[in-house]
Amino acid sequence: MPRSYPIEKYRDIGVIAHIDAGKTTTTERILFFTGVSHKIGEVHNGEAIMDWMVQERERGITITSAATTCFWSPGEGLTHQKTNEHQFNIIDTPGHIDFTAEVQRSLRVLDGAVVVFDGVAGVEPQSETVWRQADKYSVPRICFVNKMDRTGADFEKDLESIWTKLTTNAVALQIPIGAESDFEGVIDLLEMKALYFEGQDGQEVKAKEVPENLKQQAEDWRKKMVEKVVSEDEVLLNKYLAGEAISIEELRVTLRKATIAYRLVPVFFGTSLRNKGIQPMLDGICYYLPSPVDLPPTKGIDPATGEVLERKTLDTEPFCALAFKIATDPFVGSLTYFRVYSGTFKKGNYLLNTITGQKERIGRLLRMHANQREEVEEVFAGDIVGTVGLKATTTGNTLCDENAPIILEKISFPEPVIHIKVEPKTKADQEKLGVSLKRLQDEDPTFRMKTDHDTGETIIGGMGELHLDIIIDRLRREFNLDVTSGRPQVAYKETIEMHAEAEAKYIKQSGGRGQYGHVMIKVDPKKQGEGFEFVDEIKGGVIPHEYISAIEKGIKEALEKGVVAGFPMVDVKATLYDGSYHEVDSSEIAFKIAGSMALQEAARRAKAFIMEPMMKLEVVIQPDSLGDVIGDISSRRGQIEETSERGNMKVVAAKVPLAEMFGYATSLRSLTEGRGTFTMEFSHYEKVPQSISLAIVEGRKR
Repeated sequence: MPRSYPIEKYRDIGVIAHIDAGKTTTTERILFFTGVSHKIGEVHNGEAIMDWMVQERERGITITSAATTCFWSPGEGLTHQKTNEHQFNIIDTPGHIDFTAEVQRSLRVLDGAVVVFDGVAGVEPQSETVWRQADKYSVPRICFVNKMDRTGADFEKDLESIWTKLTTNAVALQIPIGAESDFEGVIDLLEMKALYFEGQDGQEVKAKEVPENLKQQAEDWRKKMVEKVVSEDEVLLNKYLAGEAISIEELRVTLRKATIAYRLVPVFFGTSLRNKGIQPMLDGICYYLPSPVDLPPTKGIDPATGEVLERKTLDTEPFCALAFKIATDPFVGSLTYFRVYSGTFKKGNYLLNTITGQKERIGRLLRMHANQREEVEEVFAGDIVGTVGLKATTTGNTLCDENAPIILEKISFPEPVIHIKVEPKTKADQEKLGVSLKRLQDEDPTFRMKTDHDTGETIIGGMGELHLDIIIDRLRREFNLDVTSGRPQVAYKETIEMHAEAEAKYIKQSGGRGQYGHVMIKVDPKKQGEGFEFVDEIKGGVIPHEYISAIEKGIKEALEKGVVAGFPMVDVKATLYDGSYHEVDSSEIAFKIAGSMALQEAARRAKAFIMEPMMKLEVVIQPDSLGDVIGDISSRRGQIEETSERGNMKVVAAKVPLAEMFGYATSLRSLTEGRGTFTMEFSHYEKVPQSISLAIVEGRKR
């Protein structure tokens, strides 16, 4: 079966933004104008197609990324002709930082992104976070500044915040006609036409002459745009400097190349809620964002030899795909989303999972439309599709042709920063709880579950209070489990301050064969986030090779338990440099225990200490609440970094320990008469002050 659309017309894109910038509203308009939906679904009415989960509709926020497919021709809003049609595979992502994994894994498999900004607030903290995530995967992007109809919207201020906080490469392709309640449309600076959006839902795009009062401003902005674009191409630059005319097509081709290379970022304006500015932004996706073939070949490694392999985005290459999301679907069970990087594949055949080494039969292939599904017979390079019933595949696994195995780069996720204990109301539900949590863990890589071996309690961890609230709500609704939860607990960690050495002997005689293990290790601190490193410096066989891995295992177990208050110890380099063994009494278990004892002693000598997660906090308040809010943050051991203005509001940026932030929403409401808002995201780990550390240790003993 041939592919219905040439791969050059594919656009695999994501919509990313800070919470409440209007991401889902923008996606709903894209679906309406591309003809996927015939009625606009509003987030505030709980009717958005892409927010299909009960929890999303109740809270009016996006929790899980949703995929859909739609079609658009550049200029369609003006002409109504479906010529030169492009296929968009779109993923709408959450903005709340608790669901950052959804953004991370979506960006890993996307070729381009539309970054949505609030026209009043400009660049917000999570705008910066998603921008950095897009930088990590080198995703070309365009900007859509939304909410230009709101009081306080100012396009020049928005551009300034993008230039100062994100990138100097942003280039405005439009300027708004009017502002706030007088926002009527946009001026296309390339074609120098005023675009108005008429009809009941703004579906008719009318191109008119630029209003007389905006001509000079439009000329000035066009000059800035042309200068930025021509500086990307030597031939065009020479033409421009020589005073020769440069065609719109030449500018567009150069801008496309520069956008794909992430040297320029086109900026569009509009208001999704009022249906203005969406169609030109859709044209921009076609004109400037890459198709799968515009990007370099996908790299991976050969599982047998470790050598680097390449897969071009062609149907003729061997098949390879990356599973980037597992979802629990109430109708079909476990649903695996994957992005096809090369080759074609027909349903009913087998694929190799190169991470597990197991073969998986792909019985059904599904093109997703949020939570609706459309069966397809075959998938091609560039497709984003789902399949059901995979048993051994999790997020980040590679699925490929068994005759051409490859392992694609995995997706890395942040560690949980908050834990709570959960237990079912009845003993009969204990096993069901374990199975349900396992399914949720398969679905969400930032959610963790473990059993506390000392108390037998089930502990779950996540990225924030909202994240765990949603998990518990899903346990009750989707899995019919009545659970109780404890107070949130901070994910403290331990590490060491300095170099130290220690020696440990484990000797046990009990008649007959005894136990003997003797090790000498040294420990050194590593930079934050570098993790654990084990170095074997044993020479001359003073400890036989077969015992080295047992010593490493013992050291790792000791790190898990920590030495100060029982929290996991991180960022430590342990070097085994000497020891001895007994020909009869030495065993793996003896050396494992000796390794554990040596690590504990060395860590104590290296001044082990407790670290706590610090959060980046941004509070937006009325000016008259500023003093109270700053005082409250300081009382929570917070460090104020800056205060600034955003329209007629004050913005306070601070770093605060997570341990002091439980229940902050209630405190902020009472301090600001319910008018203050805040966002919080994980920043880094920091040493806990001595007085707090002693209290934590005492609390653990109790």
